[in-house]
Amino acid sequence: MGVGRRMKKQGPPPLLDESRMSTIQKRRASEAEFGARGKKRKVSGEVKEQTRPVKTVNGKIKSNPRQKNIAKVNGQTSQNDRRNLASKPAIKTQAIHPGDSSEDDAADLPGENGYQRTNGPADEIVTDEELLRDEFLDSNSSVYDSDRQHHETMFSDDEGESDAEEMLTAANIEGLSRKLDEQQENEAAEAQLELEEAALQTNIDGDRPHILDDGEDDEAINAASRLAPDLQLLRSRITDTVRVLDDFSKLSENGRSRAEYTAQLLKDICLYYGYSPYLAEKLYNLFPSREAFAFFEANETARPVVIRTNSLRTHRRDLAQSLINRGVTLEPVGKWSKVGLQVFESQVPLGATPEYLGGHYILQAAASFLPVMALSPQEHERILDMAAAPGGKTTYIAALMKNTGCIFANDSNKSRAKGLIGNIHRLGVKNSIVCNYDAREFPKVIGGFDRVLLDAPCSGTGVIAKDPSVKTNKTEKDFILLPQLQKQLLLAAIDSVDHSSKTGGYVVYSTCSVTVEENEQVVQYALMKRPNVRLVDTGLTFGVPGFISYMGKKFDPGMKLTRRFYPHKYNIDGFFVSKLRKVGPSSHTAVKNQDDSTAANDQADGENGIMSDGAAPAKNDEHQDSDDLFGDFDDAEDEMYIERALRRNLRRKGLDPKAADWRGRGHGQGEQRTADVAKSGGSQGKRGRTKR
Repeated sequence: MGVGRRMKKQGPPPLLDESRMSTIQKRRASEAEFGARGKKRKVSGEVKEQTRPVKTVNGKIKSNPRQKNIAKVNGQTSQNDRRNLASKPAIKTQAIHPGDSSEDDAADLPGENGYQRTNGPADEIVTDEELLRDEFLDSNSSVYDSDRQHHETMFSDDEGESDAEEMLTAANIEGLSRKLDEQQENEAAEAQLELEEAALQTNIDGDRPHILDDGEDDEAINAASRLAPDLQLLRSRITDTVRVLDDFSKLSENGRSRAEYTAQLLKDICLYYGYSPYLAEKLYNLFPSREAFAFFEANETARPVVIRTNSLRTHRRDLAQSLINRGVTLEPVGKWSKVGLQVFESQVPLGATPEYLGGHYILQAAASFLPVMALSPQEHERILDMAAAPGGKTTYIAALMKNTGCIFANDSNKSRAKGLIGNIHRLGVKNSIVCNYDAREFPKVIGGFDRVLLDAPCSGTGVIAKDPSVKTNKTEKDFILLPQLQKQLLLAAIDSVDHSSKTGGYVVYSTCSVTVEENEQVVQYALMKRPNVRLVDTGLTFGVPGFISYMGKKFDPGMKLTRRFYPHKYNIDGFFVSKLRKVGPSSHTAVKNQDDSTAANDQADGENGIMSDGAAPAKNDEHQDSDDLFGDFDDAEDEMYIERALRRNLRRKGLDPKAADWRGRGHGQGEQRTADVAKSGGSQGKRGRTKR
């Protein structure tokens, strides 16, 4: 039976099956040899063909599959023929380009009324009905080939001729192929999205990582502690614990508290990164759990090598070109600095190039630029750098001042002051004065500065990547003594500033630490002790604002103007920068109390084994020069040395030190020195005078 009218349009026609065409050709060749079945010979006057003009599209022949061979006898069509035509399905023929068809393909080109055979008589034609009969009904094969019929594209009779006559061209093939590819990609993307959603739902609902131990006995715990830790297991457990703490309500185990997970995380951090439990907890409390993990991870990676261009001798562009010619790979450190260069790779030692020896640059951490940028020194000002060694910040200040004004570069450690002097000479700084004082004495030594920079000695928790020993050698005692020293230094810096300066009156306090005890608490103490100072904006374009509250402690609202810098956020050393402005004079009572507290704390620092620069004193150094220590002389001991020196000088000149008149023979200078010592030492110095 033919296809009924219920069949709908099946879409674009299928591709031309070349194998089917060759099969038809072989069958036709065999039929020509043994005799064709069901042939209709064209007899003059018996069969009259209906002809229609051949439609062309762009010069290509477009065949009409709805053409029918209607045999007319005496000009009329029989009733049986009408029934056969009504029941006969329409066959859509494939359009073949005449220009690129081969001889075999041309043999199968349909005529106006059917297929014309080339291997038989020239006047023989085969109708569509006979072709279908030969192909399916009258074939000798007992197997019905449904696949061949499936590829036949059927159209309903009521469909317009224009829709049914679509050709299969190269453009159609390409478009259909592209559409099929897009459909497959969309299906694959939807399937992947479903899988991801299912996995996410599984993690949320059922994947609760098992992290905490289920009450193991003490023997098993002791045995496990004696073994080397599995770093891969620790890493995965830290990651899982951080994930649980981020979404504790959904991922935590039943009956477990947040404190248990936090304790386990701190324990794993101590084992994996090598921190002491005290310092690990102190640093962990500064951040959320995920950010704390990023901070600990960043401390395991060294910070980039950065050099600062000395604008007194060269420009950054010229320096960069010179170093690139020597095989150095570098780029600007960032938009926030006009003199910094970050070095990625160097074929020559950066500390031995001709440019370095000529003072064109200095190796300096990027974080050390920030305090000087916040200080913003102006030309022709008097500036004090209270802890100047090794000279990176001092020389940067001189470069910004263009060698004008005056800089007092002070450092309490004489050995470090030598490196400071070397860098000042190498970089061509001419407006600096190097001095060696305890910075807490500066209000008495000299004052009236326009600006003061205090990069205070600290615990170094921001430079752990540079000094890993900080992980274990800092104890609770250090975080008590160091903040005490920092508070004294900051008060001395405030008292050394001239509040009436036309261009200044600023103090910048900075540390290379990230703990609150050394930063916000020290600034808060200074604001309480010196009500004539105010926190002002640092002028830095990036950084995290300081803490206004921390673990129940409340700080001044202006603390948000301070800036914190973390290695995991900005890839620089951990740093704290604050800027204060002095708006009024310091009272004499406050200065006197500061002097008294300084004297009292000197003795306490000596007993606790800490020096004014925050470093522990050298042990077993019997030959240490007494000039390296600050404070009053030991008059009882000095008297003996002075007396011995005077007698030695007398013997060298040929005089008898035991003579009764040895003090009156032109030795008034030695007598005056002894009198000065006696005057400064009180009753101890009186015994230094020798009776006649």
